[in-house]
Amino acid sequence: MVHIEEGFQAPRDFEGFGEEGFNPQWPNGARIAISFVLNYEEGGERNVLDGDPHSEPYLWEKGASGGHKEGARYLNAEHDYEYGSRVASWRIIRLFKEFGWNFTTYAVGWALKRNPKFAKALVRDGHEIAIHGLRWLDIWDYTMEEEKKYIKENILMCQEASGEMPVGAYYGRGTPNTPLLFPIVWKELGAEFLWSSECYNDDVPYWQDVPWEADLPESEREGILLIPYNYDCNDGKFHMSPGFGSSVGESYEQYLKNTFDCLYREGGKMMNIPLHTRIIGKPGRSEALRKFMLYVKEKPGVWVTTRRDIAKHMRDKFPYKPNGAWLGDSEA
Repeated sequence: MVHIEEGFQAPRDFEGFGEEGFNPQWPNGARIAISFVLNYEEGGERNVLDGDPHSEPYLWEKGASGGHKEGARYLNAEHDYEYGSRVASWRIIRLFKEFGWNFTTYAVGWALKRNPKFAKALVRDGHEIAIHGLRWLDIWDYTMEEEKKYIKENILMCQEASGEMPVGAYYGRGTPNTPLLFPIVWKELGAEFLWSSECYNDDVPYWQDVPWEADLPESEREGILLIPYNYDCNDGKFHMSPGFGSSVGESYEQYLKNTFDCLYREGGKMMNIPLHTRIIGKPGRSEALRKFMLYVKEKPGVWVTTRRDIAKHMRDKFPYKPNGAWLGDSEA
């Protein structure tokens, strides 16, 4: 059963920024910030060779019909994941090099460790490394201490594999305590923590007060910067239901264009484009992604950036102040 630590539960917020909204005032007057996110999980998924009871059933090419094998290897699934690391990872590197753009990598620790050349290439080309779990598994039943140890090992393994200390995190498979544990673990390591994406409830970044700082003097509170993530633009929906309907990349391409057009027209928004190496890196889908990239490249006022640089912008332009006071300098 999951352990709920009451001091690590943020309250729900149904109002957000209201009708007036919040304008992050992107650099150079950009109308929109685009954050491409590469989920790198290949080598961290379930496999009996790693002591798991069954093979990985989730997010591979056969989708819901793929199933899994109990107590045995399932080479079909293994090889789809290996395609992601062996082939698709380099296709994605080449694609972003063509455009001169950088992405954030949600990196599973064991996945990076098992492909060190790719890990080093990510940093070499200026892409950001963020943590995405020590392995690509649910940790729902972990105690607080087990979870802190797990997060710490994840940070250090990604640092060792890539040569870069992560400054941000997204698990998506944690516990209700995970989002507010991140800054504590980073602090225990004496490292800088800039952002978390354990939220899906807005189109702009925002600061959140943390419960355990409530009794501290306001000058000593740090809060936590949240950069919202999403599922609707996620290429994982090729293997999810409801999804993009088929393996045809054009439906995905059009949905990305529709999302971009809305947010670009509104202005002052951020667009997430969540990717998975073994999914978007298939030739037909990567070509659809490239067509979308060509589409937005022709638009003025588009800032394609990493979550690290979004966080640095927010910290510079809207430094944290408790109880929503940080909004005092914003211009809706």
